[in-house]
Amino acid sequence: MDALVFLKQKSVPRQSVYALVGDEDFLKRHTRHRIITAAIGEADPALAVNVYSGEKLDFSVVRNDLETLPFLASGRVVIVEEADKFVTEHRQALEAYVAKPSSVGVLVLDVKTFPDSTRLAKLLPDSAKIACKSFPIYKLHELKPWSIDWAKTTYQKKLLPEAAEVLLELVGPAMGLIDQELNKLAIAVGNKTDLTPEDVERFVGRSKAADVFRILDAIGEKRPGEALSILEELFTEGVDPLGVIGPLTASLRKLALVGRLIHEEKMPLGPALDAAGVPKWDKIRLATERQLRHLGTHRLRKLTDWLVDINYGLKGGNALPERVQVERLIVQLAMPER
Repeated sequence: MDALVFLKQKSVPRQSVYALVGDEDFLKRHTRHRIITAAIGEADPALAVNVYSGEKLDFSVVRNDLETLPFLASGRVVIVEEADKFVTEHRQALEAYVAKPSSVGVLVLDVKTFPDSTRLAKLLPDSAKIACKSFPIYKLHELKPWSIDWAKTTYQKKLLPEAAEVLLELVGPAMGLIDQELNKLAIAVGNKTDLTPEDVERFVGRSKAADVFRILDAIGEKRPGEALSILEELFTEGVDPLGVIGPLTASLRKLALVGRLIHEEKMPLGPALDAAGVPKWDKIRLATERQLRHLGTHRLRKLTDWLVDINYGLKGGNALPERVQVERLIVQLAMPER
């Protein structure tokens, strides 16, 4: 079950064992909270919730806790964090426990992976396997409805669709950071109900991904020296070349798609920008148009090939240093069109 679906449930059916699978800590935190609330109600978590690291943990410790009824609570929750090693080392014991679980305890396994092909995974119902996976940057658009809904239900603010798009461009796909920025926005605007793109631009901190977008702005404004200076700043701050190429690839794919829709399918600019998922805020649209004009038809057609080449090269397919590979791509993009 997807964590977002799990969290929208009005009530959480009690399971003896849960597996929280993935790398999105925000979703795991909220899912754990729902599980704990469902299991122990109003009881004090300090009396009824035990948390262990799975690095060096014996199953007998977990089993004893699960069988022990806590003081002043109707049940107990045992959480094993970083549990991948624990699951591997105690798989048979866990399988036996799932077949005959405690009547008072709920076990939560916090893991990065939990293959469906294993017997343990097959023993758990789908409602007990909660996918808490982060969104890749090229799927930012899928976070837009969640961001709007989260602003409304959590902070009682109306995040306008254009503002949501700008927020995601600035912050990236980290749900915890989105939540933090929404909280900051809600405080900053006071009694104002709507959160606008201007509010987001004014109050939201720029992530490293957003700094990467500044490179494209400089390229579109025909300032290649500034583009390379921003890149050097990121490298100096310790940003990995792969950390640069990720958000850069997402933006360049959008530009390549717009170029194809305009030049090959003869689609008008506005609908092409919509189809590529470019935010509708005027400031971003104008910047995108400048980038399209600067790159020109030939380079827009070459973008996909260049992205394939550099992603292959950064994964070991090119002997040049990673920084040099990224710098060369920026030079290719920033130089005047021939």
